Amino acid sequence: MAHQTLKSAYSRLAHRLNYFPQGAPPSELLFKILAMLFSEKEAGLVAQIPIKPFTTEKASRIWKMDLAQTQKVLDQLAERAILVDIEQDGKTVYVLPPPMAGFFEFSMMRIRDDLDQKLLADLFYEYLNVEEDFIRQLFTNGETQLGRTFVHEPVLSNENALHVLDYERASEVIKTASERGVGMCYCRHKMQHQDRACDAPMDICMTFNTTATSLIRHGHARQVDVVEGLELLHLAYEHNLVQFGENVRQRVNFICNCCGCCCEALIAARRFALLNPIHTTNFIPEIDIAIVTAVVNVSASARWKR
Repeated sequence: MAHQTLKSAYSRLAHRLNYFPQGAPPSELLFKILAMLFSEKEAGLVAQIPIKPFTTEKASRIWKMDLAQTQKVLDQLAERAILVDIEQDGKTVYVLPPPMAGFFEFSMMRIRDDLDQKLLADLFYEYLNVEEDFIRQLFTNGETQLGRTFVHEPVLSNENALHVLDYERASEVIKTASERGVGMCYCRHKMQHQDRACDAPMDICMTFNTTATSLIRHGHARQVDVVEGLELLHLAYEHNLVQFGENVRQRVNFICNCCGCCCEALIAARRFALLNPIHTTNFIPEIDIAIVTAVVNVSASARWKR
């Protein structure tokens, strides 16, 4: 009976998560992940909260709980980055982020000892990379892609640079954000526990604006200024990482610096290529045949001399 009650709490929470355009297909693996991140009581409470940002008073009425206890629960959830707390018109409001990009990533954006991150990483890997339903639904359902890549700015000529709109530049997102936070790459951290991680920089995942403010406040991200943000972006360029962010033009909340071996977005791009899982930059690479021919001839000549 207890098992049925437990599963019921997490089933209700999964149902709540699927109100998002990017949901989470229910499975035993999902229930195990949720059980690591939420207590049974928390799962039941979060399953009742609205999609839109809400106040402590609103949650108190929904939960039929006094304000002090409600505030305590909300603060505990925000401390673990399950909820994002935002200052709005002088008042704190709370919002439940989607699983991804959201509290799945936040749970692995720092080293923590309040949960078994190795076990959590194993569950994430199975749910995202083996079961496949979540990643397929996340990146291929609907007409609008969840995320988009930003133009690779270092290779732009002066002429091409004139045609790149601000919203296509990761550097512009960094410069114009009200707040900038940097945390551990969820994807490479997860793969590290699988002994599959590459050697790309770990502390390079960027969050912005109100999301960054909340994550910084609770220690899930480190505050950086514009200069350091741009330095980290250039570090990403040096390691050939792809800038992947949410598919919006204004108030971008995150940019991940993705490698092709660890990051879910790029893995999905390869696995579901025909379904166009991500929105790519408007600049398409072009092969200069003359340069390629010259390089091939030089290499052949060098081999002949040896």
